[in-house]
Amino acid sequence: MLVHLSVHNYAIVEHLDLELDRGMSVITGETGAGKSIMLDALGLTLGDRADSGVVRPGADKADILATFDLQDIPEARSWLAERDLDSDGPCILRRVITAEGRSRGYINGSTCPLGDLKALGELLIDIHSQHEHQSLLKTDTHRRLLDEYAGATDLARQVQLAAQRWRQTRQELERLSNSGDEQRARHQLLSYQLEELENLALGENELEELEQEHKNLTNAETLLGVCRQVVEQCSESDSGNVLHALTSCLNRLTSVSNGSGALGEAANLLASAQIQVEEAVGELNRFVDHFDADPGRLQYLEERLDAIYTLARKHRIQPTEVATLQQKLLDEIETMNANDEAIERLGEELTAYARHYQERARELSELRREAATGLASAVEQEIQRLGMPGGRFNIELHANTSDEPLPYGLEQVELLVSANPGQPLKALAKVASGGELSRISLAIQVITAQTSRIPTLVFDEVDVGIGGPTAEIVGQLLRRLGDRGQVLTVTHLPQVAAQGHHHLFVHKVRGSNATHTAVSKLGKTERVEEVARMLGGIDLTKESLAHAKKMVVTAKS
Repeated sequence: MLVHLSVHNYAIVEHLDLELDRGMSVITGETGAGKSIMLDALGLTLGDRADSGVVRPGADKADILATFDLQDIPEARSWLAERDLDSDGPCILRRVITAEGRSRGYINGSTCPLGDLKALGELLIDIHSQHEHQSLLKTDTHRRLLDEYAGATDLARQVQLAAQRWRQTRQELERLSNSGDEQRARHQLLSYQLEELENLALGENELEELEQEHKNLTNAETLLGVCRQVVEQCSESDSGNVLHALTSCLNRLTSVSNGSGALGEAANLLASAQIQVEEAVGELNRFVDHFDADPGRLQYLEERLDAIYTLARKHRIQPTEVATLQQKLLDEIETMNANDEAIERLGEELTAYARHYQERARELSELRREAATGLASAVEQEIQRLGMPGGRFNIELHANTSDEPLPYGLEQVELLVSANPGQPLKALAKVASGGELSRISLAIQVITAQTSRIPTLVFDEVDVGIGGPTAEIVGQLLRRLGDRGQVLTVTHLPQVAAQGHHHLFVHKVRGSNATHTAVSKLGKTERVEEVARMLGGIDLTKESLAHAKKMVVTAKS
């Protein structure tokens, strides 16, 4: 419930700190004193729109803070927890509006968009006034009230989630299916390209080996000539060759050997060089003997390399990247095949979700039909007591024409009313005046009080256009609501004011240079005097005081 309201520099309010209690709190005061200003300021913390005109003249900003105890509001605690905005203590909503017109909202100290303030506010408090935007004019409210009365709130949530899952699955299925033609064309292209690469059958390190062999064959004549020339110089030249020279040098050195270590080492190195040259000559001879300069082989190499280079150019890659491209194409084709499987799977899921939705939605419809008659009858009795004799009230369920699962179920819920005898039932928003709308709302809240999820109710002048016994009934109904939660009501009627558990008096304080609004909590004596003033005007008489005291005492009993 709302436990504290702090208002600074808002309209004609300079500074206001108000502690609020459980039960019914009546708010009274002279016309123009600022009773509705409190509720307007509260509305700002709940996400209402504002402009710079709400800032008190001379101030740089208006600052409004509302504190709520969430002990009995699990939906609000869950909402905060899902967004990491929860805290160990109470929930604090804050709104700051600057003189330049900028606005900021806060939840437990964290900045947030106005939409979040509004969403959370709908779980905390319900404001009923005579304005067009009040909740009773919304079809969502009609459906919520009926579902709460039917005890079907959880089932309605299940229906909403089932519709949401169906819609998300359909969107994913459409996304994959809509790209079907394009994917099929892409799949065909990839399959053709992959077939080309598979037919090429490029082996590991084959490109490097082909290029080296092609280079060798292209330079075959030069290569063979160099090899033969080296062999001749090393071992076959008549004018002297390397092996002959090494052998002659080694013989001379060993013939004069005197046991010197240096000469022995030199002889060993010459012997090693002789062996190395002989092995080199052998390798060269084997290369020359086995070298195949077949023109047919060269033509094959050129054709093979041309096929590789051509395919690389076609795909705008380097020849060394051909093997990588083949794996990439294969992976993409496998992904497309997986998409086909996903389409089949999503189709099956969509059918299952639709079946689950229909089962839950039909169950919800049955509960709604059963509850609609009882709720309509009970509300009709209450509105007739509230100054609408002969008034009728009905709840109609209109079947949806859409074949798609809708989040609110298989039907629309509409509240119909006939405010006067002989008039046909019409939609609530089209026939009810401001006062009638507030009283109808009051009647509904009284009937659904035990099932409503909203613990704090605010009624702004629900007694407009009524008086006498009807006003007393309105007060009694509001007190009944206050017995189960928290009710704030702005009233001009003493019959309503006398019924409150608490009494707040709004008045203007006039200084030498400025006027501002103040709110006082009235004690027993002050409260009787205020009710007496509402009964008989400024001048209090013994009779008005006695009457007022009797009204207050009777209300308590």
